[in-house]
Amino acid sequence: MEKYRTTIEEKEEEEKKQTSSYRYWVRESTVDSAPPPVPKKLTSDDIHNLSNQTKSSINLGSAWNSAGTWEEKNLNKWATNRIKELLHSLGSLEFSSGNAEITHVTKCDGDASLVTVRNKKRVGYTYELTLKVKGEWMIKDEKKTVKANIDITEFSFGELDDLEMEIKLTEDNDLMKQDKVQINNDLKQFLQPVREKLQQFEAELKDR
Repeated sequence: MEKYRTTIEEKEEEEKKQTSSYRYWVRESTVDSAPPPVPKKLTSDDIHNLSNQTKSSINLGSAWNSAGTWEEKNLNKWATNRIKELLHSLGSLEFSSGNAEITHVTKCDGDASLVTVRNKKRVGYTYELTLKVKGEWMIKDEKKTVKANIDITEFSFGELDDLEMEIKLTEDNDLMKQDKVQINNDLKQFLQPVREKLQQFEAELKDR
């Protein structure tokens, strides 16, 4: 009976040891161990450098596009209105025997956009125009009023050097053929000032 009781007590003792036993490791500090980090007060130079780093990393896209990966912004309304404003400000051109001015931009069709790719801006546009012009020419000692349309074929960003226009007289008042040719050539002189206005538009688009 005594032996049986001893055996039970030994088993209970063994179970207690197994239940309570565990292992753990403690890394002892040595001479070569790195010291714990110590808080450092920022100097005025440190604050200035951090501020510059923040400014240099400002995202060019919208607030939701913090990574600046891809974003396309439609600028059609602004571009169309700005092109019309610039062309209306062109004023009158003087020729050897007459003058003319743009009275209305009857057609200004196209698209303009600003694309942000990897936090870099890229702008683009494609437009075509029709300009209504009115002028007066001295034909055989008689002042004649002439109206015409100037059609500017499709042009895109970076292609203004290749700008082309076509002249169509709408009211020629029974002009002779040579007179029509002269007026046609005069109206082609609008090409360079129109190109300069569109170059201004392109520069403004890039700065948006």
